[in-house]
Amino acid sequence: MKSLKKISVFILVGVISISLYGCSSDKKENKNAEDLIKINKNASDLVDRYEVPHGYKRVDAEKDSFAEYIRHEKLKNYGEKSLYYNGKEKDSEGVYDSVFDVDLENRDLLHCADMCFKFRGDYLYSTGQYSKIKFHFVSNGIADFSKYAEGYRVNPDTGEYYMSTNPSTSEETYKKFMNLVYAYSGTLSLEKDTHKINVDQMQIGDMFVRGGTPGTKRVGHAIMVVDMAVDNSGQKVFMLAQSYMPAQQPQILINKNNKKISPWYSIEEVKKYGELKTPQWTFTLDEFKRFSDI
Repeated sequence: MKSLKKISVFILVGVISISLYGCSSDKKENKNAEDLIKINKNASDLVDRYEVPHGYKRVDAEKDSFAEYIRHEKLKNYGEKSLYYNGKEKDSEGVYDSVFDVDLENRDLLHCADMCFKFRGDYLYSTGQYSKIKFHFVSNGIADFSKYAEGYRVNPDTGEYYMSTNPSTSEETYKKFMNLVYAYSGTLSLEKDTHKINVDQMQIGDMFVRGGTPGTKRVGHAIMVVDMAVDNSGQKVFMLAQSYMPAQQPQILINKNNKKISPWYSIEEVKKYGELKTPQWTFTLDEFKRFSDI
């Protein structure tokens, strides 16, 4: 009997102990959950889906600006995976939180730099700024949409233009032009399209770029700033998007180094460590760049 009483007391103490520690743990988890960025999973763009960190507000975006454009680009339903060009899913764990709803058309074309070309090109095309849609080819010459729309075609190996067809600024013509850019331009040519800036000068649409050549030891990558917010002291946070190889739908990257503000990144933290660490790549601060007018 004494033995049974001891066991009963032991079990009772254990249950009370578990109950107490369980409440403590739950409260801690709830507190941490409240500290995380709130996500509206039903929203279809960056502005409506992601709140900014506490004490911050989104930087102003002028009407018809690139910032306004990219903030309202359509996202896939929350939780849907990024698809490769062949329809296979890319695992999101530890890499990304949302995906831009981009049709890859079963083509292995939209890699990292191509995402940057696409977002800039699509914005300029949608706002009628045809003369600014220019990108260097890796080999030689420049892809110039204004000339392409006049009916000229270009040899991407030599950069030479020749008259070929009737003038057109149709969406079909634009898509053919961009497919040419995706096929014959890359991170190496993106370096020619951009100039270095200080990370403190960051704007939506700026990029971290390292030039490289596919199939060689010179490997490159590019990611783009797609949203920003600032607090009362002027400190800024930013959001990043990337594509990769093989071609895949662009993704909003998570911040593995500061999960509390993920998917936002802090400029102050980047400066503190002297580099930007993303889930699949690390950049130095002198690789921060902005598109130039060619």
